[in-house]
Amino acid sequence: MIVKEDFLGKLRQFFGLNLYEVKIWTALLSRGVSTAGELSDIGNVPRSRAYDILESLEKKGFIVMKLGKPIRYIAVEPKEVVERVKKLVKEESLIKVNRLDELKTTDVLKELDLLYTQGIEFIEPSDLSGAIKGRHNLYAHMELMVKNAEKSVTIMTTNKGILRKVESLRGTLEKLAKKDVNIKIAAPLGPNSKNTIKRVMKYADVRHVDKLNARFLIVDGKEILFMVSDDEQVHPSYDVGVWVNTPFFATALNNLVKQTWKTLPTAEDHLDKIKAE
Repeated sequence: MIVKEDFLGKLRQFFGLNLYEVKIWTALLSRGVSTAGELSDIGNVPRSRAYDILESLEKKGFIVMKLGKPIRYIAVEPKEVVERVKKLVKEESLIKVNRLDELKTTDVLKELDLLYTQGIEFIEPSDLSGAIKGRHNLYAHMELMVKNAEKSVTIMTTNKGILRKVESLRGTLEKLAKKDVNIKIAAPLGPNSKNTIKRVMKYADVRHVDKLNARFLIVDGKEILFMVSDDEQVHPSYDVGVWVNTPFFATALNNLVKQTWKTLPTAEDHLDKIKAE
């Protein structure tokens, strides 16, 4: 039996199996019922590993052992395997989430916080910086920055970027607005973002930017996260941002934004203009 390597790779990704496991499993699927020795030969897997692999697949619900001599194995229908794997993943995820929730009530977290606090005291201001790769990681870091805001949050982004940021940060921004944190968002606003902007205007000062193309976040005039590429020209996996904790530069950039802010049309005025046109 010849199975393409890319197909085996997809199976490993979707089902969380190792290479030998997918080889034995696909071999059994092609036969329906078979012995360990036969599957070893078909899947090109060492016989010394075959029984361990079959035992592992049985525990995961991929196969069933048929009693008798010699011992044979029966393949479970793939649709049923998918449902079993989904259930297993949910159960394992729930266990991990519960463990992390329990961690909050233990002394372990207090000790970790103490280590972090002590470590921060030895960090030079110039060390509080770093490069963040991948849009998923960028948004995770944005949420961390925004969540800790006490005075102000300023976001400059793109037409598509504002839709993503509102979806990702809306809950956090709404909570900050209730604490009287000043929230400013500027982006090229178009008809595609009309409904989103109307919701954002309830808790943020939103302005339209026409010629300025930039992507950055400033929090409390202390921290900056700026993206180095145009989101239209970079794949999300390769998006890169630079985070810097520098009140000197952040305050300067914040002041520049404040000076420009008054010249930018409000979202309401811009949307009315679009409607009129």
